[in-house]
Amino acid sequence: MSLQEEIKKHLIEQLNLEDLTPEDIADDQPLFGDAGIGLDSIDALEIIVMLDNHFGVVLENPDQGRAVFKSVNTLAEYIVKSRS
Repeated sequence: MSLQEEIKKHLIEQLNLEDLTPEDIADDQPLFGDAGIGLDSIDALEIIVMLDNHFGVVLENPDQGRAVFKSVNTLAEYIVKSRS
């Protein structure tokens, strides 16, 4: 399973997005706003918890959140960068 697929699976589980499957979320699709899957600021907090619990990654600078949480691809890039 690719890192992107793993992220999608955890997003669906963590955010209770039962109406979505990993295939429904494109790797470069925006996660927030009407153009994306419609996540909001509360979901961003849940993503922070998910990153820590499932990937052992902590968002060091909250100002990075908007860029890191843009899409599944940007989350994957941040996880890889933080682990190295």
